[in-house]
Amino acid sequence: MQSPVVTPEESQTPAGWPRRHVLKAGALAVGAGLLGRFASAASVNGVTPDEYLKMDAWDMATAVRKGELSPENLLAAAMARCDAVNPKVKAVNMRHDAYADALLKARRAQGASASGVLAGVPILIKDLNTYLEGTPTSNGCRLFKDAPPAPHTSTLIARYQAAGAVPFGKTTCPEFGLTTTTESLLWGQTRNPWNLAMSAGGSSGGAAAAVAAGIVPVAHATDGGGSIRIPASYCGLVGLKPSRYRTPSGPGKYEGWFGASVGNVVSRNVRDMALFMDVGQGHEAGSPYWTKPLVRPYVDELNAAPGRLRIGLVRDSLTGSPLDPAVAKVLDETARRLSGLGHNVEELRLNIDPRQLFGAHGAVIGDALLTLVHDREQVLGRSGTPEDFERITQVVLGNARKVTGEGLYRARQSFESIGGYMEQQFDNYDVILSPVTANVTPELGLLTLNQPWESYAHNAMGSAGFTVLANVSGQPAISLPIGMSDSGLPIGMMFTGPLGGEDVLLRLAAQLEQDRAWAGLPTV
Repeated sequence: MQSPVVTPEESQTPAGWPRRHVLKAGALAVGAGLLGRFASAASVNGVTPDEYLKMDAWDMATAVRKGELSPENLLAAAMARCDAVNPKVKAVNMRHDAYADALLKARRAQGASASGVLAGVPILIKDLNTYLEGTPTSNGCRLFKDAPPAPHTSTLIARYQAAGAVPFGKTTCPEFGLTTTTESLLWGQTRNPWNLAMSAGGSSGGAAAAVAAGIVPVAHATDGGGSIRIPASYCGLVGLKPSRYRTPSGPGKYEGWFGASVGNVVSRNVRDMALFMDVGQGHEAGSPYWTKPLVRPYVDELNAAPGRLRIGLVRDSLTGSPLDPAVAKVLDETARRLSGLGHNVEELRLNIDPRQLFGAHGAVIGDALLTLVHDREQVLGRSGTPEDFERITQVVLGNARKVTGEGLYRARQSFESIGGYMEQQFDNYDVILSPVTANVTPELGLLTLNQPWESYAHNAMGSAGFTVLANVSGQPAISLPIGMSDSGLPIGMMFTGPLGGEDVLLRLAAQLEQDRAWAGLPTV
């Protein structure tokens, strides 16, 4: 069952959040042929570049429903912004302009252009195990570079579309989403809009870079080990990994990595995150898995005070990596800030065996990857070669071939035992606070998959020591753009809640956002 979805007009705008002014369009563009591009700061179909950058998804959908803007206006603005900045950040690897044009033309013919809580909102889709009918998905891998167009649209994307969103392209990811940066031999390096020499994070780095660069206000993303939260932290965004089975993974395949991998979005603010969660969540027909629906929409949670929360503060990375001084500083500042808001913060040490955690996670990922590769090999009629895969991917595939049926079953048991242990922590705490990563944003090249295993394993220690736990245990976790380093790079903090506790996280996130606004968008 899906929770009811309300429109922004039906739900009160959260207190303290000013409504951004949107100019009425002088004329509505009708059909794909009238879609324009920005040549300068002049208005295109009623939206200037500055106006477009100031609007979030909530603003855009509201303006479309009121007739102040058309979906064609917004799509033109999104495409133009992509044309202007994507050559620098390389966040979008595929454009599906014809798909978006046809979608809008069909909606206009049906009289449905202004329908839905996401009416006219342009979005991008992560190019990893997610499908848009009639378009290819490459998974960031050369073995899939000539993959045929998908015969169907993924359920989560279909829900966004049914609510009025307009997909017009895909975002980059590393090969199979296997690392915490977004660099691949197939698509090259995706750059952080805050500093083009730095990584945008991974594996949803293309999504995060696209939102931070102002191409779209919200972008689809997935998280199997931190792949929403890490790029959100590095790019100064809100990134929520939902509870296991909160959002759909089908059709046909109803869980990713035994439920460790889930889909959602990255956004600039909390209300857009709540809006997309309301649209995306809920049981998928045919799936044996679900997370209990909420009593009220997430957007309504933003108006509710979080109350006095019991917050456990975790400092220790499960990889043993020490905290960078800048990360430790933001963590301490966040704890003091939470105390100042009336919450009770106390230190917490988690009794998790890293070998069990990362061993189970690695076994599941490896077997899932091996299955995906075998499926592609059958279609191609040949085996994959070293020229098809990057060096770390080859190691992962080699290790996966050694996993037995018993080994995979024990990995699933580890998921369950670790999940049970983590749920026990929420008998004493409402929320757990930790860094997203032990390190600050790394330079490009440090975490690429095309390097020896030894150097990769060493370099990756600081980026995955906090995030993987929630994927294995199933709890929701959100990265919030709480701080900045002295060098001007964002530093996110992570808040983890009990299973099904996205409402708690969103109430706290809204309180923190209203208490002190995020840094905003960088200049690209």
